[in-house]
Amino acid sequence: MIGYPSHQYINSFYTIESRPTLSSLGFHPIMNCEVCQLKELELEHFEIREVLRCILHTIVFHRALGLVRPKDVDLELFDLTYVQCGEAELEKKIDEKIDQFVCWVEKHPNKKSQICLSFYEVKNKQASWFSNKIERLYWEQWYINLNVAQHLKAHSGKSYHSKVVDPGEGALEDRNARSAALEASLREVLFQIIKFVNEKKDHVPPIPNLEGAVSFPYEITIPSSSDSAFGMDMIKRMLQTGHPTMLS
Repeated sequence: MIGYPSHQYINSFYTIESRPTLSSLGFHPIMNCEVCQLKELELEHFEIREVLRCILHTIVFHRALGLVRPKDVDLELFDLTYVQCGEAELEKKIDEKIDQFVCWVEKHPNKKSQICLSFYEVKNKQASWFSNKIERLYWEQWYINLNVAQHLKAHSGKSYHSKVVDPGEGALEDRNARSAALEASLREVLFQIIKFVNEKKDHVPPIPNLEGAVSFPYEITIPSSSDSAFGMDMIKRMLQTGHPTMLS
């Protein structure tokens, strides 16, 4: 089980949207946004959901800003435990985003991919002819790097954690070794997250003085269905919300 440092249990208001990030287009924003590139993980299709749940919930739990009911979750495929905020709506929205990513992987096999979780503030600004009055000021971005290998396929069925067919002698040993390597890499990613949130604090904006749960919104972006759609969506986002900001 991963041991988490003691800290105030906190929660977050959240928005999850399927939009690309400026850095993935090669554009480097200019102000105060911390970026964390997580270690690349090589995994198989049937492992995607559990791995992404583990990583996304861990980040959100450590960057949430309100009272929560923490819930320990034991992974089925690996000997690891992570903590969720304990909100059903949050779990549902993260699962929906993961489902969208799984669909993208099925349409784009043998491709490395990147998922970005961005935290931002919402500010009012003077409207102009090319933008609205709402501006997103990004203060932190997390990049989850995945390489989904096309190895053996899992049995079809309702469970996402089905066992995999052994096609021949030696395959079980190879799979066990690969699974152990992925578990070790996932453990490294969790400690990377904990190290980052403990060391990077000065860039976190002041908490708004509001009653009840206090929070910053965030969004999760996944690859687009096509390069052209990816670029057009980013141009539209820049015009509507302004540039995210980032430390060089």
